[in-house]
Amino acid sequence: RRGTLTESAISLISIIGITVPVFILAAVFQYFFAVKLGILPTSGWGGFKFTVLPTMAMMFGPIATYSRYMKSNTLEVLSQDYILTAEAKGVSRMGIIFKHVIRNAILPVITLLGPQIAAVFTGSFVVEQIFSIPGLGYYFVTAIQNSDYNMIIGTTVFYSAIFIVGQLLVDILYGVVDP
Repeated sequence: RRGTLTESAISLISIIGITVPVFILAAVFQYFFAVKLGILPTSGWGGFKFTVLPTMAMMFGPIATYSRYMKSNTLEVLSQDYILTAEAKGVSRMGIIFKHVIRNAILPVITLLGPQIAAVFTGSFVVEQIFSIPGLGYYFVTAIQNSDYNMIIGTTVFYSAIFIVGQLLVDILYGVVDP
């Protein structure tokens, strides 16, 4: 639906999500949802409602990035000749979207998934500090401040393992999506 108001609004939100750093988003979310509206707690850890704001802050950027990639890849795939051939054969629009477009447009997005998994975990340092969450990032920062080298090395190895597992998942997904 190119050129519609909905597309423009989603593009604007995507650009904001890509360009604004996670610590700014976290502060803005705290201000609006906790201070102004009073519906969510500003910080701490103790149940589901404490996880909503940190999750929104952490995932806003990656979701915006993926939506931009999917939009551009989908538009590129829709302009390919095999889509025109499928339309000429009488395949329904939804059949074309699900069988041809999504399957081909999602491959570049899957490529980003592996590093993004590790980036979400390593980017949690800042969010854990802002929301006072006693997570692995918090302990990693504390270990750096206290020169606890064993903890620093252990967490670095753990984050490296997450990156490797993310890359392995990407390779497996490639085989599933495009055999």
